[in-house]
Amino acid sequence: MTPAINTGDTAWLITATALVLFMTLPGLAAFYGGLVRSKNVLSVLMQCVAITSIVSLLWIAGAYGLVFGDGGSLQSIIGGLGKSFMSGVGRDAVSGSVPETVFAMFQMTFAVITPALVIGGFAERIRFSAVLGFTVLWLLLVYVPVAHWVWGGGWLQQLGVMDFAGGIVVHVNAGTAALVAALVVGRRRGFPQVSMAPHSLPLTVLGAGMLWVGWFGFNAGSALAANGSAGMAMLCTHMGAAAGSIAWMAMEWWRFEKPSTLGIVTGMVAGLGTITPASGFVGPLGAVAIGLIAGVVCFEATQVLKRKLHIDDSLDVSPVHGVGGIVGTLLTAVFASTALGGVGPVNHTVLAQLGVQAIGVIVTVAWCGAVTFGIFKALEATVGLRVGPEQETEGLDLAAHGERAYSE
Repeated sequence: MTPAINTGDTAWLITATALVLFMTLPGLAAFYGGLVRSKNVLSVLMQCVAITSIVSLLWIAGAYGLVFGDGGSLQSIIGGLGKSFMSGVGRDAVSGSVPETVFAMFQMTFAVITPALVIGGFAERIRFSAVLGFTVLWLLLVYVPVAHWVWGGGWLQQLGVMDFAGGIVVHVNAGTAALVAALVVGRRRGFPQVSMAPHSLPLTVLGAGMLWVGWFGFNAGSALAANGSAGMAMLCTHMGAAAGSIAWMAMEWWRFEKPSTLGIVTGMVAGLGTITPASGFVGPLGAVAIGLIAGVVCFEATQVLKRKLHIDDSLDVSPVHGVGGIVGTLLTAVFASTALGGVGPVNHTVLAQLGVQAIGVIVTVAWCGAVTFGIFKALEATVGLRVGPEQETEGLDLAAHGERAYSE
């Protein structure tokens, strides 16, 4: 008997899908676009649009099935190709209580935003051809297996890893890749001696607001139903963002005597990324605690990475998304405790669940780090990674795309 489609669940998931796509275009594009210098803003927007299109085509061609399809004897490692080009996924196909087309599209938007996040690690100095090559290889070799392990019936899901909406799959993955990218591609010319201030903070704040709204689809949509779990995930998402922004602002105010607009929106993103894995498992007070911790820890991570180690992760992907994803994934085991208002670890004690969460983090960092390094080295040996010094000085908008964002 074919499972019945729940129209309420379907309507919510369609809405959530649009919200998550809205996070990449225009949300992330505006957020990142405002953070770079004016001579590179179009290159960032171009990369976001190109990544969205490439990943969408790859998802339909076979990536969806490799994540959520039947892998047979290899199911613990990878899915199958039975759903390639949406084979068998017609109007009547059902996944849970929603049409499978809706579920596939919802998951596609997660696959889109993850490599798009990584571009913050190499912004303003990478060849556009390298971005395209990276997107194809990284989606297939990193995102697909990790997403299958955690969400598609793979071995981490079997182990009991708790990742409600992408702390591991999206944020740890993207943060690790961005750190590797920054190290392999190298620093921008003049970093850290030359000031490289954002060219449009209003654009960044606008993008941050879009991310905050879109994140409700990201986290609450991951309940895959219009139910109490979705409602709690939405509430926790909002509280995590609010607490993260205030904690970052307070740290900046204390350390530098002036709270900045850039700081408060970065803290908001840190809170959102950190609450993501826990959003459907914790209560609102747990979400506030996680957000406050995120604001402090991610702020300190940016100081260490840029001010002490001089690693040019241009748009702070690794200290905000990577560190935030790790912290949130580990804290999920703690604040999911029923004593703290959560739903409780699914199959383990709190301490045992913490160990399971740590395994998920370590494995993802190791796999993503090693494969991403290999991808960038392969691209470096073929199409090349960096633009030339003159092109970097001129800016990627003109050098790579022959356009200016703003007229003279």
